[in-house]
Amino acid sequence: MTIQTRKDSDASLAQRLNAYGPAALSDAELLSLFISGGSSTARIDKARNALVLSGGIVPLTTGEWMGTYNASPLTARTSRLLQAAHEVSRRCLLAPLLESDVLTTPEAVRRYFAKSLNGLQAEVFAALLLDNRHRVIEYREFFTGTISSAAVYPREIVKHCLSRNAASIVFAHQHPSGIAEPSDLDVRLTRRLVDALALVDIRVLDHLVIGQGQHTSLAERGLM
Repeated sequence: MTIQTRKDSDASLAQRLNAYGPAALSDAELLSLFISGGSSTARIDKARNALVLSGGIVPLTTGEWMGTYNASPLTARTSRLLQAAHEVSRRCLLAPLLESDVLTTPEAVRRYFAKSLNGLQAEVFAALLLDNRHRVIEYREFFTGTISSAAVYPREIVKHCLSRNAASIVFAHQHPSGIAEPSDLDVRLTRRLVDALALVDIRVLDHLVIGQGQHTSLAERGLM
């Protein structure tokens, strides 16, 4: 019988990472790279436990799981590293939008919103503000609510858009349930925002509802 030592298990993980890249590793194996101390097997076990306690890799890397449990599955340092890695990934997705015409890459916009909003336990209402050449001025999370809703105030959105000299805007919010079906309230709110922003010559290009691995465009459905 062959017993795998700590050195052997560490080498095996490193070899697969070097040979095939991080995409070849499981969620637990990837997370174990952020955990210090102990053997590779022990770190992977700790990562698996953290994934179960937090509800998955998204809430774990966004920090949304924090405060839910009496005992943290990871150290504060590891949690900070994971959140930093998530933010680096988010900024990498935003970079192409900052460098090009947002209207030529609608799928990049959807991926960016999905990266920013997926896995959050409370509903967040966010937007990309655009200039008159449809370039991104800013990503902003306007309102955060409960697990099922977020109060949205059109007046505050109008004020902020004017202060940033926005010419158009794309809204998005996520459904913590994971279902990307817009509610009647979503549709009514969107139309209120379209009307309010039209008064100051700011065009609403779309409102995306983000779910788990899916999204719905109100513009494509003709609901705006």
